[in-house]
Amino acid sequence: MTATTYLVTGMSCEHCVKAVTGELGSLRGVSAVTVDLVPDGRSRVTVSSESRLPDDAVTAALDEAGGYRITPG
Repeated sequence: MTATTYLVTGMSCEHCVKAVTGELGSLRGVSAVTVDLVPDGRSRVTVSSESRLPDDAVTAALDEAGGYRITPG
């Protein structure tokens, strides 16, 4: 089991949290997604999964959830 934290921009409300949690949670191997929401800032999104997810899969899920983007730490 591994946990990876991403800094994500574009999230502003609980609807954003639900969309991101739903899309990332549907990826194969994901067991949990937690979000520390920072409205209009860089929110911390932690994904627990069997192994580290491919970056392109995470990026695609965030885009599908609402155009959210990973930013460098």
